[in-house]
Amino acid sequence: MLGFTKFELGKSNNMSRLRRMPRQPRRRSYDQHCAAARALDLVGDRWTLLVVRELLAGPRRYTDLHADLPGVSTDMLAGRLKDMEGAELVTRRRLPPPASASVYELTPRGRDLLPVLRSLAAWGAPDLGEPRPTDAVRAHWYAIPLLGPLAELGPGVVQVSLDEGEFHVRIGGDGSVAYGDGAADAPDARLRTDVATCRALAGGESTLAAAIESGRAALERTTQVAEAR
Repeated sequence: MLGFTKFELGKSNNMSRLRRMPRQPRRRSYDQHCAAARALDLVGDRWTLLVVRELLAGPRRYTDLHADLPGVSTDMLAGRLKDMEGAELVTRRRLPPPASASVYELTPRGRDLLPVLRSLAAWGAPDLGEPRPTDAVRAHWYAIPLLGPLAELGPGVVQVSLDEGEFHVRIGGDGSVAYGDGAADAPDARLRTDVATCRALAGGESTLAAAIESGRAALERTTQVAEAR
């Protein structure tokens, strides 16, 4: 016998189990009666607004989200999605057969964050500069900064092609804008350009009409979409 009592052995085993249990992080709050602080309680954590950026392009499977958020760990992404579901910014639904997967999508309250991301993109555009060697690049990440310039084309669906990939923008007759990843099924116009021109458009250094006139962007209208003004 090693001299441990039954109570001491039981206490030791319980402590061992407790040490193995993962800690559940407490959701932090600024505890300030301020609208900006309340908003940051919900979307101020790292990665949250980037998850919104991805889901603004449409419903996504977890694996697709993880692939387009390079640098986020699987545990971090799962935690953020759980928090966002709890805040009613995101919902999860099962795809009908024959698909056997669940997708995450924004709720109306989550989609209301588009103007927030547009303002952040406009504020951050002057600091974008050339891609750094460590920077990941996805074509649809340029969609939000280009929503304004592309709206110059008038109502319709515009497909944008870069060397890095494709995305499309839907422009409503009321001036509303939305975007999706990948090619459009039946675009009203196709725009071919490059990342440098996207930065110039996002930063206000060029208009879409000037980019087309100079040859930095090529526009092909497949239906009656207004000329860029």
